[in-house]
Amino acid sequence: MNGTLPTIVADIAAEMADAPDRGTVADYIPPLACVSPSRFGMAVVEADGTTHVAGDGDMPFSIQSVSKVFGLTLALGMVGDALWKRVGREPSGSAFNSIVQLETEQGIPRNPFINAGAIVVSDLLLGRHEPGETIGEILRFVRGLAGDESIVIDNVVAQAEADTGYRNMALAQYMRAFGNIHHPVERTLGIYFHQCALAMSCRQLALAGRYLMHGGVNPETGRTIVSRQRARRINALMMTCGHYDGSGEFAFRVGLPGKSGVGGGILAVAPGIASIAVWSPGLNARGNSQLGTLALERLVQRTGWSVFDPE
Repeated sequence: MNGTLPTIVADIAAEMADAPDRGTVADYIPPLACVSPSRFGMAVVEADGTTHVAGDGDMPFSIQSVSKVFGLTLALGMVGDALWKRVGREPSGSAFNSIVQLETEQGIPRNPFINAGAIVVSDLLLGRHEPGETIGEILRFVRGLAGDESIVIDNVVAQAEADTGYRNMALAQYMRAFGNIHHPVERTLGIYFHQCALAMSCRQLALAGRYLMHGGVNPETGRTIVSRQRARRINALMMTCGHYDGSGEFAFRVGLPGKSGVGGGILAVAPGIASIAVWSPGLNARGNSQLGTLALERLVQRTGWSVFDPE
């Protein structure tokens, strides 16, 4: 490791504060369009629980599609591998909200991390509760993972998603036509929009991701969240599909399982070593945090944490 971890995290945050090219914030969801691209936060939680936070790492932001990791985890706990009859496990190679592949693949989304796949997961979550109870279950789950009852769903963001989510509505209706959405579309999308509107800080997000770093177990409580095999498979999907049509580039540059969101957050996992969250709202052309990706690349360069590093 090139320096101590606290110094590395602090240095990267300082470098990101001075970076001139910060990307473009997601302007199609009005509350996200108002967030300053000057923001940058980072948090690293080590396997022993030691936490390092820098920049705006304690400022809540809309985690958006990062929440798909938690939705997938919950759904696998409910229905197990039956989930894979309705959602694939392959990289899409297309934009996160593309409808093109659904026609040729009979309404089965390529993976659970593109919008169509996450909408199917939301439909599965809705299978045993009313919408309000399902939303509450997701919130309780994430609070439990992070050990923080202050985490909330931003209802302003959720409503803005509903008001502007025409493409997501089209995806859901299209899949319903193929029989892959089982509940009324507006109810399923209500789950999806509220899940995406979870507001968390980098510290909270990194804490919530510890079970993926620790073989499916929350190291603080000792509670098994998922089996070791399932944790490994979720990490594999994050590596191959977590950044949409930029997943290959992220693996090439960073070499860690990661899941991005258009709010500018990324949750990354160094298995057995650390859970990492970064946030910078400016996005690159593929909808992933520009500075968040750069920060993770530099973190891996200085720590040697890439899963492809032989040491």
